[in-house]
Amino acid sequence: MNEELVAIAKTAKTRGLRGELVADILTDFPERFDGLKKVFAVKSNGEISVLKIENYWFQKNRVVLKFKDFDSIEKAETLRDCEICIPESEAVELEEGEFFDWELEGCAVETVEGEKIGKVKEVLRTGGTEILVVEGAEKECLIPFAESICVEVDVENKLIKIDVPEGLLEF
Repeated sequence: MNEELVAIAKTAKTRGLRGELVADILTDFPERFDGLKKVFAVKSNGEISVLKIENYWFQKNRVVLKFKDFDSIEKAETLRDCEICIPESEAVELEEGEFFDWELEGCAVETVEGEKIGKVKEVLRTGGTEILVVEGAEKECLIPFAESICVEVDVENKLIKIDVPEGLLEF
């Protein structure tokens, strides 16, 4: 498969005796499960399986997934700790200025003057402004992902330019 995959859930445990799996939701758009028929299960070893969703429902901030031909707890157990993915082309369209975490991860971060800060390691969600965890040569920096600071975000070229407020990058 040539297209990149985007994780929308990660299976955590089996549920019941009919092959259902409880999964953590990894998308900001849980409604995207509506009408979803085919997904890809990616195991930690990189092995990919194509699965058909037979049924799903939400339960306590998680999703319960029932896949076609997975009708026993033993069979479902083979899908534990898998990322449930869709092709990137099927990802939800975002508004301008909005980005998926996976688009920001790996971006180089530099100041508007061209000083290299590091690469985005992950995006922290705190309930307010997202925070970019930037791995630098000497230290890790936490940079608020705010328009006033991250003045240029170019995910195509994996570059974020920041206008650094005084004191942000000091130890």
